[in-house]
Amino acid sequence: MAVPDFQTLMLPTLRLTAAGPIRTGDLVVQLADAFGLSAEDREEMLPGGRQRRMANRCHWAVAYLGKAGLISRVRRGEYEATASGRALLQAPPDRITLPFLLDRYPGIRSFRGLDDVPAREARSTVDATTASGPAPAETLTETPDERLDRAEREMKAALAAELLDRLYRIGPDKFERLIVDLLVKMGYGGSREEAGSALGRSGDGGVDGLIREDALGLDAIYIQAKRYAEDSPIGPAMIQAFAGALLQKGATKGVFVTTSRFTAAAKAVVEGLRGNQRIILIDGDELARLLINHEVGVRTERTIRKQRIDLESYEDDEPV
Repeated sequence: MAVPDFQTLMLPTLRLTAAGPIRTGDLVVQLADAFGLSAEDREEMLPGGRQRRMANRCHWAVAYLGKAGLISRVRRGEYEATASGRALLQAPPDRITLPFLLDRYPGIRSFRGLDDVPAREARSTVDATTASGPAPAETLTETPDERLDRAEREMKAALAAELLDRLYRIGPDKFERLIVDLLVKMGYGGSREEAGSALGRSGDGGVDGLIREDALGLDAIYIQAKRYAEDSPIGPAMIQAFAGALLQKGATKGVFVTTSRFTAAAKAVVEGLRGNQRIILIDGDELARLLINHEVGVRTERTIRKQRIDLESYEDDEPV
């Protein structure tokens, strides 16, 4: 079973806290047991790789229930149902949802930034967010962390598509220099002047660039860079030619970069290389990802800081 969304977790969370104070760690385990989650489901991470999805969704279920006044914190990391929460469980709904909470609990409107919006209109605002986009229910069922991660993925995907389009249209010399700059930024060699050079001349021996991994140039990585469209993949012949060029130069390391993709036969050539010769293949999708992650040819326009409570700063405030 997939990890339940945080709204599905709210009613079971309220019931568990009504049985007495419960720590958030135990709450996550008991809810995972109740929903029959596999070990793999329990370990599933958010796309950002910083938190488990189940723990994150439990956290937000607790947060919304707390803002509604249905549960309260009794000590650090431990929660219990309030009188309002226990009263709700006397005649519980089939499911606690955001629209349900917005209808009944003013604290939720403030939490969602809808202080000045009447409950009925606030509910309509939340419902309306589910009526746009390719997956209508996402904005309602996702936690804020998941919405942030999804927005980041969507923006990066759009940026990658635009980046590949521009890479395909720039001149070959500039493209080769950009690849050298990327490898230097990734830590291969020292500075651009000391470590990297774009060759790109006639008679360059079948390579487009060079990275010197040490100051004396005793160890080098040779680069082949091809600006091809998506429908023009790199086949085995080009990989074999590049491998031959490396042998002629007495080189063992090569990086073949393209804005397109590699055929299965091309990848098989690399897998079949003998001795200590090694060639790394970077296709268009991977190239865009690396350029974005290392900020080569792109720049950061805005940074969103996500902060958490530093629990140690408040340790003395905890009840004994």
